Amino acid sequence: MKKIPTRDKLIHAMADALQRKGLHGVGLNELLEHAGAPKGSLYHHFPGGKSELAVAAIEHISQHTDALFSRLFAQQSDPLSAMHNWLQGALQQLEHSQFERGCPLATIALESGPEDVEIRAALQRSFAAVRQALSQQLHAYGYPSEQADNLAALYVALYEGGLLQARVAGNSEPLKRAADALFNLTRQLPPGGAAA
Repeated sequence: MKKIPTRDKLIHAMADALQRKGLHGVGLNELLEHAGAPKGSLYHHFPGGKSELAVAAIEHISQHTDALFSRLFAQQSDPLSAMHNWLQGALQQLEHSQFERGCPLATIALESGPEDVEIRAALQRSFAAVRQALSQQLHAYGYPSEQADNLAALYVALYEGGLLQARVAGNSEPLKRAADALFNLTRQLPPGGAAA
């Protein structure tokens, strides 16, 4: 079995903590314990401390999301089906965690302030990458660039807002309803055309 480097263990522990508790909801001792890492390892690998580790975790989450999209879109010829599977996967994860594990990017975005320059820049890059990945798939399916960009932005907003509402409500209904409505509307809007 391949040994996971301490740096990667810390990043994985922070990514998990961001999804469950947010940046300010987890302490350094808890992170180190979850990572199975010695006390001095955090500042050895991340001299900037918790914030630098959070940026690395956001970048890791972004890479994981890119890989997920590549896999989902490769499995489906219809990008709307791939996006439906993406939302279903997020809902299943939320439900299996008893509505504890939301979107790690949204959790930290809600906590961040103007002083969190590096964290906000990492979040902005990650959200932009998600929108770009969705837009490229929609464009490849036949939607003109602007329409693909707009739909991608709408789906990301739906995902973030719906997941947040479902987490707070303790049930998946808010995201399910919003997703059903948006998928129905999108299917009525053919690539480059007006609604049927």
